[in-house]
Amino acid sequence: MSFNFAPPPRTAQALAPTEGVADRRRPRLLLSAARHGLSLYRRDRDLPRLLTLAESRMPPLDALFTAEARIESARRTGAATYSFARHIEVLIALLAELRLTLHA
Repeated sequence: MSFNFAPPPRTAQALAPTEGVADRRRPRLLLSAARHGLSLYRRDRDLPRLLTLAESRMPPLDALFTAEARIESARRTGAATYSFARHIEVLIALLAELRLTLHA
């Protein structure tokens, strides 16, 4: 199973919020942990804590895609700053926000 967490391309037409979500791969354990944490997600508590100041000024999905891409880059390069727990937290928020968008 593969997922793309890069932001969807912007065009003049409105795109579905999950367009392009299935192009990039993430480790199965990472996604499984994120899915298990979905029931504990609280937008009012978790979203502000997960985003940087610059990201917090963006729409939530764009900000989460940006944050996840940054964390994924750190994971792939083996950076000492990579945090598995932080990556899961951002993925939980991203999956939850995608669900909210799809059910709105």
